[in-house]
Amino acid sequence: MNLFISLLTQDASTGGTILSMVIMLAVFGIMFYLLLVRPQANQDKKQKALLASLEIGDSVLTTAGFYGVIIDMVEGQDIIIVEFGNNKNCRIPMKKSAVIEVEKANAQ
Repeated sequence: MNLFISLLTQDASTGGTILSMVIMLAVFGIMFYLLLVRPQANQDKKQKALLASLEIGDSVLTTAGFYGVIIDMVEGQDIIIVEFGNNKNCRIPMKKSAVIEVEKANAQ
């Protein structure tokens, strides 16, 4: 009888350990999602909205740290032509994804 009781208590303690491990993994999974995945998805959504709002005449800041003005956009591609500085000969084609900040031309 004592052997049977000891087997039952051992199985119950093992089951409790497994249950607590599953709960801990679930908690870590939720924390991982809330701290890493969700904020990155929100940031990606904001960046896509920013790139979709680009128009000719907007002042932009590139990932390289250069400020310029969009003078043309290539249809069907993700390429914009940006003019840097006062020199009209400094026009560089670049991908839209290189833009990190936009100041609208019509915003006062």
